[in-house]
Amino acid sequence: MTRPSPPFPPPLPLRAPRALPEDPAQAAERDARYMRAALEEARLAEAAGEVPVGAVVVWNDTIIARGHNLPIRSVDPSAHAEMQALRAAAQVIGNYRMPECELYVTLEPCAMCSGAILHARLRHVVFGASDPKTGAAGSVVNLFEQAQLNHQTSIAGGVLADHCGQMLKDFFGARRRAQKAAQQAARQPAPAAAPDQNHDTEA
Repeated sequence: MTRPSPPFPPPLPLRAPRALPEDPAQAAERDARYMRAALEEARLAEAAGEVPVGAVVVWNDTIIARGHNLPIRSVDPSAHAEMQALRAAAQVIGNYRMPECELYVTLEPCAMCSGAILHARLRHVVFGASDPKTGAAGSVVNLFEQAQLNHQTSIAGGVLADHCGQMLKDFFGARRRAQKAAQQAARQPAPAAAPDQNHDTEA
């Protein structure tokens, strides 16, 4: 009896990860290139009515997985961009641990995503805009500097931060304007009913 084909492609071969560029200009260009790819994912989230956050997973200078925010559409509070990208990358790698991989995300990871990143044992994470409300890579807490954890992932932020942050500002600004317009419309009195022109009146 023929065995069914596996549902996912065969795992990528394990190999020593390429060293990150030491030249600052090369490193900056590389980070910007992958962050632009993450921004493309953020635009997909925005088009779906989700908060515009996108992420990509990189393995030996190749993007192997992409993800963007989908908690509203998927009715799943864990469907953040990082989680979507990590799930896809794990299937490509064939392992939930991905020590050869890097993740680029347009917004500073929250505690949930930071925990998943550490469990996946990624070697490096780069984010764009900081998140002063829920950021867990330095803004509110920094899970990546906890020496007690059994794995440390290096973290860098601020790559294309203006672009990433502006997309979020525009999104929430448009949402606030729409909510204000809806509230104003709800406060408007209903128009008076027009008299029935076809009603016959008595002479």
